[in-house]
Parts: sequence; structure tokens; C-alpha cells
Amino acid sequence: MRGLKSTIFLIVVLIGLGSYIYFVTWKQGDTTDAKTEKVFAGLATDKINELAITSESGEHTTVKKTGDEWRVTAPVDTKASETDVTAVTSALGSIDVTRVIDENPTALKDYGLDSPKIEIDYKSTDGKSGKLLVGEKNATGASLYAKRNDEKRVFLIPQYQEQSLNKSTFDLRDKSAMAIQHEKIDGMEATVDGKTVQFAKSGSEWKMLKPVAARADFSAVEGVIGRLESAQMKSIVTNTATPADLKTYGLDKPEVTINLASGSSKATFEIGGKAADDTVYARDASKPMVFTVEKQLLDDVKKTADDYRRHDVFESRAFNVTHIEITRGSQKLVLDRVKATKEGDADSWKRASPNPGDADKEKVNAALADMADINATAFQDSTAKTGLDQPAMIVAIKFEDGKKEEKVTFGKSGKDVFAARPDEPGAEKVDATKYEEFAKQLDELSK
Repeated sequence: MRGLKSTIFLIVVLIGLGSYIYFVTWKQGDTTDAKTEKVFAGLATDKINELAITSESGEHTTVKKTGDEWRVTAPVDTKASETDVTAVTSALGSIDVTRVIDENPTALKDYGLDSPKIEIDYKSTDGKSGKLLVGEKNATGASLYAKRNDEKRVFLIPQYQEQSLNKSTFDLRDKSAMAIQHEKIDGMEATVDGKTVQFAKSGSEWKMLKPVAARADFSAVEGVIGRLESAQMKSIVTNTATPADLKTYGLDKPEVTINLASGSSKATFEIGGKAADDTVYARDASKPMVFTVEKQLLDDVKKTADDYRRHDVFESRAFNVTHIEITRGSQKLVLDRVKATKEGDADSWKRASPNPGDADKEKVNAALADMADINATAFQDSTAKTGLDQPAMIVAIKFEDGKKEEKVTFGKSGKDVFAARPDEPGAEKVDATKYEEFAKQLDELSK
């Protein structure tokens, strides 16, 4: 019997609670028109040129638009995040009044609007201005209480709009870790664990200058510059780092230092020790600020000299080779491309040596494709014990209509195969299987 009384009591309590929610939160809205209404009807968001935002954290941020650029003007002066500012302006112009709760509230405290979680003031170039106050969530959690400063009524707006409106100073500022004009970069120097690699750009190509003069992998160098260009701050640790701070954050002796040159100007990016949440400390050396970036950035730019070197032994490709001479011992194979005379026809190949005549173009293309697949698997400073003093093969090529030439010498030492180019130091160990496949194709072409 006691259990039955308890159950009845709980049912009564639930009915009472449900009635309260219905009459306080929902019933009051029944007097309004069900027609969709915008909080700021007719607001031209593209004309908004100033925002003053107080976020839930209590931070006050002012952003202003000059021309086409937004800028944070308080509490710091810095470039703004166009994406985050636009999220706020777009939200102001699109927020719906989902339900009017109280036309003439007597206690804003009931809705969390006596001390709003979020406040947003806006001004427009057309002379319009307004202010939105956002309070607590309603009982269901699907909406937020809100009001305009020029109206008495309290209404509900969708809860999902909170993400677009609740912006801190950090959210609203440009979070680029480093300002880079990628297309103007013509030099790079990267120091990793005390070892320095230096590059210079010549035309559209990158050359390695240190620790050796060698061909550089274009995508490897450009990839690092691109990662720095796209790197975003995850948090700001301090705006004015002291020498003691730099030591604390591992930036007195950075794990990675990258200098980017553009003519005579230089920018330096440094990555230090580990921080929280899978991030690392970093800074733009031209500024006193220290911030964090994702640890993946460190992994992406922490490269060795070998990582930056070009691994394809040949620069030429099957489609642009015009002349090839291959010497193996006393045998020499010489091939020349013959341009097609009719549009749409394929080029043909002539064999000058041995056995002058037409060469099978499919076999030539297959051989050149195999040649292009020969890549360096390791680099070494010396040619000692590589067999290059007694070459197994010498390949001389003209390509791009004879404008470019390259020469590669191959040597064998046991089961290992090595390659050397006159424009690079030392030797490259190559995939022996790829080399043998190329050699077999040449045997067919020599017949």
C-alpha cells in the first residue's frame, strides 16, 4: 500500500512539473502570430561594419570593417578572422524568433537576461544599429532566451545559433601562425635538431645549397612553406614572452627553426616544446607572442636533408625525351624521336645504333617509362664501393626539344645498384629491380 501511495505522489509531481513548463514556457507564446519572424528583420548583413561582442567568458571584443577587411580593434589591434566575423553577421541577419515568451517581463532574471551570457552590438553603414542579448537555455534545452535592447519582450531563438554568436577575442582574431606571401618566397633555411638545410629558388625550381649542392624535391620544399602558410594558432600562451618564458616553452633552443626569405626580407618560425592537448609551443620570431599549434605541424616540417632531395634519378619523361644514348660496355644504343607530320598522328622513333632503322615505339615508350621509375632509396656522400668507377651503364638524354640535357651513370657493387649525376655529389642507391627491368627493355630495343 505504501508503494502505491509513493507512485501516485510521483505521478502528481510529474503532472505539476509538466503543467508548469507548458504554461510558463509554451502557453505564453500562443498569443503570438505563428508566422516566422526575424530578430532583426530587413538587416543587410553586408552593410554591417562594426561589432561589439561580449562572450560567455566575459571577454569584450570590438571588430571594425575598413573597405573589405575586418580588423579586431579591442582589446588588441590585429587582423580579424573573416570566417568567424562573417558567422556573427550572418547569424544576426538570419536568426528567427521561434516563440515570444513574455511581451512585458517583470523579472529578466528568470530568463538569464539580467546578466546576459552573450551581448552583441552592431552598426551598419546605412545608419542602422542594434543590440541582441542572449540569456539561458529554456527548459527543453532546444532554445535560448533572448531580447533586443530596444524591445521589452523576451523571445526564444534556436540554441544552435549560440555557436555562431558566442565568440571570444581569440575566436574573432586571425589565427594564422605566420603571415606568408607564398608566391614571393625564394629562399628557405630549415634547422632541425641542430642540422641546417638551405634552399634557393631558381625560376620555378628549388635547389639545395646546404649541406650539399643538389637537386631539391619541389613538392617537399613547397609543402613545408604551404604548411606554415596554413598553420593556425590553437591558443595564445602569452602576448609578451620574456627570456624566461622562451626557456619554459622550449623556444630558447627551438626543436625546429625555419627561415623564409623573400628578396632581402626574412621571416622566422620556431617550434619549441610540447604543450597540452597534442599541441606544441611556437612563435613568429618577429613578434613577442608565444602560441600553440597542433603537433602535426611539427611532424610535417621536421625533415632531414634526404627528405628534401629529389629521389627520381631522371628528370626527363617519356613524353618529352627527344634523343637518348645508352652505353653498356662496348655496346651503344642511340634513339631519336621523329615528330609526326600530321596532326593526331603519334611520333615515331629511329634507331641510329646499332642496326639503323625504325624502332618499335611501344618498346621505346615502355623502356622510357621504366627508366622514369628508377628512384633513389638512399644517398651517400662518396662513390667508393659503388662500382661507378667501372660503369655498368651510362645514359645521356636530351629532352624538351633539346633544350635540356642530363646524364646518369650506373654502377654495381654486389647486388646493389648505384647512380650518379654530374650535377649532384656522391651517389644514389637505387632500386635494383627497377634498374634490371630497364636493362631488359634496352636488350629488346637493341635487336
